[in-house]
Amino acid sequence: RYCFVFALGYLTVCQITRVYIFDYGQYSADFSGPMMIITQKITSLAFEIHDGMFRKNEDLTPSQRCLAVRRMPSLLEYLSYNCNFMGILAGPLCSYKDYITFIEGRSYQLQQSEANGKEDTKYEQTDPSPNIAVAQKLLICGLSLLFHMTITKTLPVEYNIDDNFRATASWPVRFFYLYVSLMAARPKYYFAWTLADAINNAAGFGFRGYDKNGATRWDLISNLRIQQIEFSTSFKMFLDNWNIQTALWLKRVCYERATFSPTIQTFILSAIWHGVYPGYYLTFLTGVLMTLAARAIRNNIRHYFVESPAVKLCYDIITWMATQLAISYTVVPFVLLSVKPSVTFYSSCYFCLHIASILVLLVFPLKRTQKGSKKHENIQPVWSKKLEEENLLQKNSYSTTNNSFSQKEEVTCRYQALKQ
Repeated sequence: RYCFVFALGYLTVCQITRVYIFDYGQYSADFSGPMMIITQKITSLAFEIHDGMFRKNEDLTPSQRCLAVRRMPSLLEYLSYNCNFMGILAGPLCSYKDYITFIEGRSYQLQQSEANGKEDTKYEQTDPSPNIAVAQKLLICGLSLLFHMTITKTLPVEYNIDDNFRATASWPVRFFYLYVSLMAARPKYYFAWTLADAINNAAGFGFRGYDKNGATRWDLISNLRIQQIEFSTSFKMFLDNWNIQTALWLKRVCYERATFSPTIQTFILSAIWHGVYPGYYLTFLTGVLMTLAARAIRNNIRHYFVESPAVKLCYDIITWMATQLAISYTVVPFVLLSVKPSVTFYSSCYFCLHIASILVLLVFPLKRTQKGSKKHENIQPVWSKKLEEENLLQKNSYSTTNNSFSQKEEVTCRYQALKQ
């Protein structure tokens, strides 16, 4: 916790310096970007060491048990993990065990053991090539950059608060422009995160085994899934596939360890980590309402519409439209950054989705369960359940170096997680 508070506090000081001294209102590429990634790594490793060296095994969740570091890293290992060239600028975050496994050349070997469910491994097996995966991701980067440089500038988010537009445009037109302007703002994130993923793959990091057709998978540390984002039919599905590694970090260092209101604490931590612009806090506090309301609706209504394929299709279309509108409405302050334009936008919409979310929470019961019970997954943040399953079912093996756990025990741990 001391490490967590110090690292996050130092990051906040860096961001205050950048925003209020040097470059207010601009998305500049400076030292605070790499500091955000390093903060994730420092705090993740601190908790993983704490879990591995100072907590009892039976007190850990399955994911914490597999991520736990049983030996204090050397200075070289620590600095290599935090400052390696592959992820220093844009990440994405990876676990310490995944990184050390890759550095020691054991990632393909352990992955093959996992896939077979057996201890024996073909050590002479040729390492899979990342060339095709890297080429595909570079193509996505090029298309995203082209889209951003041509179309994004013609659809500025700021036009949503233009006085003439608000006075003359009808509500359907305003909502449609809200959707397309926020959709047009996403490709710059697609570009940065996909390029970061490709850099890691090009170095040989990111292999996650083979799919059912025998094709290699290079998405161990991928940060997004574009198709699922653009066709999300729920708030949960969108967040499951957006900034995946940061969502996992929030779950591991905050949600799983929070003693009260874990959802609210997690969203607040996300706002603090992103920076000190007021718009971030407006977005994530709005996100709390949207998350709880979406969960309540899904738990109380969805099961009525899944039996008939035709009804399910109509339900999916409606929920896709609602989800895209809710996401766009929520993240406007994230783009506008300041309080005044953000409040101007929300007031021009009469805070309609805020009010609707509160009414939903008043009308529909929200399941309450205690942490640690079998029903705990019902109150996890919208991104956590699917990502935890993805992490445990398909993720590459978590390895340890020169510690008390042998490679056999490590494969056994991961194989048990696979079966779960």
